[in-house]
Amino acid sequence: MIRNLVGSEWRVPPEDASSLPIFNPATGEVIEHVPLSGAREVDAAVHAAAETFEGWSRTAVMDRVRLMFRFKSQLEDRFEELASIVTRHHGKTLDEARGEVRRGIEVVDFACGAPTLLQGRTLRDVSAGVDQDLYRFPVGVCAGVPPFNFPVMIPLWMFPLAVVAGNTFVLKPSERTPLGGQRLAELFLEAGFPPGVLNIVHGAADTVDALLEHPGISAISFVGSAPVARHVYTAAAAHGKRVQALGGAKNHIVVMPDADPELAVPAILNSAFGNAGERCLSGSVAVAVGPAADAILDPLRDAASRMIVGPGDQQGVQVGPLIRAEHRDRVAAYVDKGVAEGAELIVDGRQEMSRPGFFLGPTILDRVTSRMAVGREEIFGPVLSVSRAATLDEAIAQANASPLGNMATIFTQSGRAGREFRERVDAGMTGINVPIAQPFAFFPFSGWKGSFFGDLHVHGTDGIDFYTRKKVVVTRW
Repeated sequence: MIRNLVGSEWRVPPEDASSLPIFNPATGEVIEHVPLSGAREVDAAVHAAAETFEGWSRTAVMDRVRLMFRFKSQLEDRFEELASIVTRHHGKTLDEARGEVRRGIEVVDFACGAPTLLQGRTLRDVSAGVDQDLYRFPVGVCAGVPPFNFPVMIPLWMFPLAVVAGNTFVLKPSERTPLGGQRLAELFLEAGFPPGVLNIVHGAADTVDALLEHPGISAISFVGSAPVARHVYTAAAAHGKRVQALGGAKNHIVVMPDADPELAVPAILNSAFGNAGERCLSGSVAVAVGPAADAILDPLRDAASRMIVGPGDQQGVQVGPLIRAEHRDRVAAYVDKGVAEGAELIVDGRQEMSRPGFFLGPTILDRVTSRMAVGREEIFGPVLSVSRAATLDEAIAQANASPLGNMATIFTQSGRAGREFRERVDAGMTGINVPIAQPFAFFPFSGWKGSFFGDLHVHGTDGIDFYTRKKVVVTRW
């Protein structure tokens, strides 16, 4: 069974501790067990972080940054190992895992710019003989709860920015994919960070609730489904904490009649079926405007039918397994429901369910409407819904009708249509002729509506603001 990290100790769970299995989704094999920690274990981790905070928060910024550079070096040296860990217990292809690790390291790159990012500002003689200065201070002990689908990248969205700003951290990795966070913590200690700066506590919902309620935690960052994000936001705020809670998505890809099919079709396939659809930036609804459906539907059908499904560590595989058998079955049930509600099934990936592991192949449903469950609910699997719209106005209205607003993209050769879409679509991350509108680390991951609860988003300058308090000093000498 894997262990919690409390200060400098990797603590063995008690013999009677409850646990959950960790699977290799490509085979269904149990490869490890994760302990289900309770309030006592959470309290120990928070106590260790609080004890370390006083000294760490007073550590010179350049010393913190030097350690962060060493951590980045460790991540680069162990790049392939980290990607292999992701594939082994999440299932995504090795190429997708490598992309995940790289995007995580980019946030560490950004954190290494702390000497600039943490600067305040000053104004002398704000009035006669009076100067005014703004300083950034750390907020205290912070906590992070990442999801199962990016077990390396999303923890790296959280604790590097927090600790380089002078905070200490308690990370609760996903109980489904905890091995990525575990290895990150080992590399973090090997880089030379003092014990207690980063702590790991494993568990599930009870562990999260213990973090939300603990009076020693000042801020919490969460990524997961929309209902749980809302719960985290309300519970954390009720206990006086800063909170950023990223929720689910139902992302629309609008395809205009003038779109280049050679650009749009591969992009839609990448967006819908990459990471087996288990990502909050998946393009799950393709909205064909006017005659665009005639141009893209046959190429989408043909290409999706040829995609290679299999274990993520096998060369040439394009779509790996889903995370668990029950999740695969839930996604398959959406396909059944879509057909029952009147959608036309043009590619059926359910035939892959007969093989060992938790597989479901690329699936395409045509003539989907927003009244159907597949047209309005987050599926989180390799299912693409194709809907129709007569005009760009109607397509934007379809996207804006969703209670979620993470991402929306458009494929067009018209600058006017692209600008109109950019200005009017209610999504915090908007793309024009790109499959996934994912911002780099120096911009915020800025979901809207039910896709985000809070005021300051993860990474970018929002992340720096989230993990710091501003103090204004007014001086007369």
